[in-house]
Amino acid sequence: MSIEDKVVVITGASSGIGAATAKVLAEKGAKVVLGARRADRLNELVTAITANGGQAVAQVTDVTDQKQVQALADLAVAKFGRLDVMFNNAGLMPLSELHLLKVAEWERMIDVNIKGVLYGIAAALPIMHQQGGGQIIATDSVAGHFVHPNTAVYAGTKFAVRTIMEGLRQEEGKNHIRAMIVSPGAVETELYSTITDPAVRENTYHNERSYGLKDIDVANAVAYAIDQPENVSINEILLRPTEQPL
Repeated sequence: MSIEDKVVVITGASSGIGAATAKVLAEKGAKVVLGARRADRLNELVTAITANGGQAVAQVTDVTDQKQVQALADLAVAKFGRLDVMFNNAGLMPLSELHLLKVAEWERMIDVNIKGVLYGIAAALPIMHQQGGGQIIATDSVAGHFVHPNTAVYAGTKFAVRTIMEGLRQEEGKNHIRAMIVSPGAVETELYSTITDPAVRENTYHNERSYGLKDIDVANAVAYAIDQPENVSINEILLRPTEQPL
């Protein structure tokens, strides 16, 4: 089963990597089920996809609310009869040094970046067990592989995602469920806007705009993993801009 006709749920779908992935997959014939907090952005994306001949539905979803994530997975089954891919993509990146004590931002990152992924797994696994297989993907980061100043908590959440997804791979392969993380370096998205430290925000913005990947570059990597035959499990794709030093 290639991408065509697969039912794919995407969180964080209103912009950036999520929106780009929705468009790429829909163009390849997937049926996409989109979740994010911004209803206007979701509606615009659904309109664009359907106008281009694709199939898409959307539902406002806050990934910090387990019931809302479950409802998004249930929408896929109600609308299209199954759930082939759960792409846990929603994430925040409010970078800062620890001594600044941005505790509320730390807690929000944990809620979105870690719990949001866990809620997606919890929503997808029973469905995939019942149908005999599926694929769960999470957006990780180069920060999930090493840490540098300003990234301690963010990297911590991404290391956690990497660990959780490896555990998922080991546990669920026997059930024909594939697990994969995509770990991009700098990407030109809106993620920098969650940074409240002015100097770090400006530096991140400059780096992403000067040499960062485009959101479609990451979307193409995700599409590659989904398009593999069922006996092939791409477990990790790590991709950086060619000019990124770290």
